[in-house]
Amino acid sequence: MVTCPRDAFDWLGPAGVRGVVHRWMRLVAADAELAPYLLGIDRPRLATHLAAQLTTALGGPAGAHRPGGGGWRRLGLTEEQHWRVLDYLAAVLWVLDLPIDTITAAQRSASAELT
Repeated sequence: MVTCPRDAFDWLGPAGVRGVVHRWMRLVAADAELAPYLLGIDRPRLATHLAAQLTTALGGPAGAHRPGGGGWRRLGLTEEQHWRVLDYLAAVLWVLDLPIDTITAAQRSASAELT
């Protein structure tokens, strides 16, 4: 698993990671092509899974997150949609002015969950 420098999680903290996931999911839900994939999904559960995954990817404690759990995997996204979900994550992290290597590592971690 690819990890980021520890200071990324230390800077964001658990509440910051939850905020990133919230913004990320809002962007996905606002995408007219991706929104239908979220119908019937337990979004709070998905958000909890994604927050645990992102915490680990940003250098925080692993907690109960099990890599390969596939938070987005079971939605049946195409490869193009997969990349768009990752781009939304990058956009949220970019706005927070995180270093590009941190953003890339977070995308790689999320990518493992999407495929």
